[in-house]
Amino acid sequence: MESRLRVHGHPIQPMLVTFPFGLFVSATVFDFADVAVGPAFLGEVGYWTSVAGLVAAALTTVAGMVDLWDAGSGRTRRTKITFNLANTVMAAMFLLSCLVRAKSPERGATAALLATELVALAVGGVGVWLGARLMRQFEAVRAETGALDALGGRGGSTVEIARPRA
Repeated sequence: MESRLRVHGHPIQPMLVTFPFGLFVSATVFDFADVAVGPAFLGEVGYWTSVAGLVAAALTTVAGMVDLWDAGSGRTRRTKITFNLANTVMAAMFLLSCLVRAKSPERGATAALLATELVALAVGGVGVWLGARLMRQFEAVRAETGALDALGGRGGSTVEIARPRA
């Protein structure tokens, strides 16, 4: 996976995807507890965890758009587009859930919203699988060329913005 945004030679976006996905999973767990038998405040915790996931998803989407800017054609580009689309659909479904809940003073979850969140996580799981696939492609290319040594003698953490190839 060729990427313009990198940390120690590794693409940033597949790393960032773990934040919104993890927050959305946590929100779904809180909402499940709220719907099942838990105290009412768990629904509100789930709501605000979803909001945090949406913020993280927005940042991840920006990184994804930067990566798509210079993506070549072929299978890798299609995988990148599908990866970004899956993550966007997941975030859109959680946004829908948050918008429905925002009107309620207690912001609790319902069974229908929980079902929506579970479908969103399934779509997000496809995105995670595609992200892992892109990382394997990146590692295979890196191993072939011997380029981009992750620990390459640099001190501290670095963020690189690669220039587009001519």
